[in-house]
Amino acid sequence: MFSKFTSILQHAVEALAPSLPLQEDFVYHWKAITHYYIETSDDKAPVTDTNIPSHLEQMLDILIQEEGERESGETGPCMEYLLHHKILETLYTLGKADCPPGMKQMVLSFYTRLLGRIRQPLLPHINVHRPVQKLIRLCGEVLAAPTENEEIQFLCIVCAKLKQDPLPGGMVMGCPVGGYGYGMGCPVGGMVMGCPVGGMVMGCPVGGMVMVKSDVCFAFSQDGRIVVKACEGLMLLVSLPEAAAAKSLTESTELCQLLTDRLAAFYQALPQSMDPLDIETVESVNWGLDVYNLKEDAAVFTGKRALISFLSWLDYCDQLIKEAQKTAAAALARAVRERFFVAVMEPQLMQTSEVGILTSTALLNRIIRQVTSEALLQETVYFLLGEEVGPETPTGISQIPLRHRLIEHCDHLSDEISIMTLRLFEQLLQKPCQHVLQNLVLRSLDERNYMENKPQEEREEREHMENGQPHDAVDLEEDPLFSDLSPDPKLPSPDWLSCSPPQSTEHSKPDGKTEVHKIVNSFLCLVPDEAKSSYQVEGTGYDTYLRDAHRQFRDYCGICQRWDWRSSPKPIEKCNLDSPFFEGHFLKILFDRMGRILDQPYDVNLQVTSVLSKLSLLPHPHLHEYLLDPYINLAPGCRSLFSVIVRVVGDLMLRIHRIPEFTPKLLLVRKRLLGLEPEGLSIDHVTLLEGVIVLEEFCKELAAIAFVKFHASASTSP
Repeated sequence: MFSKFTSILQHAVEALAPSLPLQEDFVYHWKAITHYYIETSDDKAPVTDTNIPSHLEQMLDILIQEEGERESGETGPCMEYLLHHKILETLYTLGKADCPPGMKQMVLSFYTRLLGRIRQPLLPHINVHRPVQKLIRLCGEVLAAPTENEEIQFLCIVCAKLKQDPLPGGMVMGCPVGGYGYGMGCPVGGMVMGCPVGGMVMGCPVGGMVMVKSDVCFAFSQDGRIVVKACEGLMLLVSLPEAAAAKSLTESTELCQLLTDRLAAFYQALPQSMDPLDIETVESVNWGLDVYNLKEDAAVFTGKRALISFLSWLDYCDQLIKEAQKTAAAALARAVRERFFVAVMEPQLMQTSEVGILTSTALLNRIIRQVTSEALLQETVYFLLGEEVGPETPTGISQIPLRHRLIEHCDHLSDEISIMTLRLFEQLLQKPCQHVLQNLVLRSLDERNYMENKPQEEREEREHMENGQPHDAVDLEEDPLFSDLSPDPKLPSPDWLSCSPPQSTEHSKPDGKTEVHKIVNSFLCLVPDEAKSSYQVEGTGYDTYLRDAHRQFRDYCGICQRWDWRSSPKPIEKCNLDSPFFEGHFLKILFDRMGRILDQPYDVNLQVTSVLSKLSLLPHPHLHEYLLDPYINLAPGCRSLFSVIVRVVGDLMLRIHRIPEFTPKLLLVRKRLLGLEPEGLSIDHVTLLEGVIVLEEFCKELAAIAFVKFHASASTSP
């Protein structure tokens, strides 16, 4: 109490006394601090009972005032005094000893405010960065320490200053030998980074590791505010623009290991079995806003807290990689792939337990959905599919065991596993990663060897179709619905969209509308009238698909416009049509499942057709031709999406006549699926009837996609 009174009295005296020159005032306050240690024998009294906090505050105010009165970048006499007399070194020693009790807290606060309030770069000075390095070593030694808040504030301001004031020569901190401020001046061998003397905060493996470890230690704090600050500090470190700093961070510290080990630990804390719906629908998680209530979370579903913790840390890793310097981002993403995906997730995905497969696939689907950083997305895709881009062969489909297993799971005995894996691939197809499409489908279509080059036969087939328009053909040219589907000016205008069917010198079609008219009606008329039911239910016509197709196609064009995709099909004379065609493992499984649409559960059919429609929307000429052109002349033994549907329709025609009252049953099933009729007595052949409904809807969706792609191209063409 007495000391607090003297502190107040001192402030009053200083206010009344004539003002001293700044340097004298600064020296006075510093000497008052040192005199305390000379004159005081009681070192048990807390620092708050002394005048030390007041003197430190006055010293800081003087330094700030001095800088404000001088030209930018000019060092004043008070700052010179602080540097020359190694005041920060002395303060570090006092803080380390924590004498008097609470001094460490005061020192951390002084360092933090000094670095944060002084505008000129201080870290290049040897008498700043040495004590800063030493103070960093004191941080994070004890979790939940009384100084935890001050420690993380100090670390964050160091990170922020490093980010704000990158030093010349790619160096983050100066070499301690002789006070050189630049990497190339280091007498230890001209090293820019990795100085072996240990005086650098980031350049040195020891110093960098200490800072990273300290930040990561605080990331485990029970105080959410401390965790956020620590994570922000790491984010600042990895975003330092110098390549040498990035290399030091990722190669000479344990950052990669610490991040991925924690990700693995959170994953391994998850229950072995979880409901895929819980995984899919749990609220989106932002790493800095992870607020939770253990009791409430446990009441929702078992494992919710663990799942949110995992997704929160995943989000942090993803954001960290997104913000990181390019070299650091690549290294961090590789570490996640090797130390988490391969080491932890792959065994879970390759297991034989159906419950385990379902849970791990649902978690992987959620991970893919959440990843947004380019580097992490690429490594995730490489982990799942491999890095191959060359033609796929039937004998080579198992070269990447995980890819092979996941594609096979699309046709699993368990419908739940099939649906979840199909959703996973649908999620992948919507990510902005060109390698997904190249690896799964495009590499099999590069040579267009799914078709035969027989112009005469092709011409005869097309002329035959022209002469006989089906009776229920839809006239699209005057349809008022398309008047408000205004083209997006950002959409590309590839010439392949108006070239389906493929045009050649032997068979020219000047009227593109005629061609798209024929293609649309080919899909609309695939399902025979006796198997159609949508016309009897309001709001289920073909036009309902047009708006969705327009929006989705525009979105896909936005994703794909920066990829190096060709704008027109590869000239047929340059294609190797003699090489054997293999549709690829992924399309094979999809076509196989499409071929069984009349015998599969409704939910499976919805997911299969959803994946195929996503592929059909993609603006690649070969994929467009292969999936949406009914008129291509297929090579012997080859199939296309259209030919698969034709076979299904042929099978359907044989089976319709074996089912009594087929049409009324079909309509009843449709109404029940739409919720227009209550569930009543069971209906026989319900799987087939539901399959017929999905088939009809899918054909309408494909027709809409074909038209929208043509419409977008025609509207944006000059």
